[in-house]
Amino acid sequence: MHLMNRLKRDKQVQVIAALIEGCSIRATVRMTGVAKDTVTKLLVAMGDACLRYHDENVRNIKTRRIQCDEIWQFCYSKAKNVPEKYKGQFGYGDVWTWVAIDADTKLVPSFMVGNRDGKTAKIFIDDLKGRLASRVQLTTDGLKMYLDAVEDSFGADIDYAMLSKIYNASQEETRYSPAVCVGC
Repeated sequence: MHLMNRLKRDKQVQVIAALIEGCSIRATVRMTGVAKDTVTKLLVAMGDACLRYHDENVRNIKTRRIQCDEIWQFCYSKAKNVPEKYKGQFGYGDVWTWVAIDADTKLVPSFMVGNRDGKTAKIFIDDLKGRLASRVQLTTDGLKMYLDAVEDSFGADIDYAMLSKIYNASQEETRYSPAVCVGC
């Protein structure tokens, strides 16, 4: 961490505080006077440190209810606009963040970034199982990839439910407002 040795601790704290508050990298550069590359390197270093801390310390979780879901985002461009030379390479186009949330405390015992496929579902659910202290009630959405992943990881040692939502079919989905959920 050569970077950490050159940037004084109070300046590191100032940069990280600005980023945590939601400032962009460019705004953080303007506010702190720290170079953009240095801010970016510090952000990556902090992310790595947080990931290591989470992996080592968020274990043996005593909880009763876990909910899992996936969040879609895109990197570089939306999948339909990815240039031919990048098609099929992870990190270009659709990317999914898989997240498990303790329904009571809102602790996130497990998360991962990957594709929306069975292999990623299995890795994610295996990681979740390894962090839990006891049997839980696990609820996921209707994504069928969860079925095999949960069965393979937990076997019969889980109370598992899929929550399937019913949407109003008469409402046309618009760009920024999804259809209304009318039941589960």
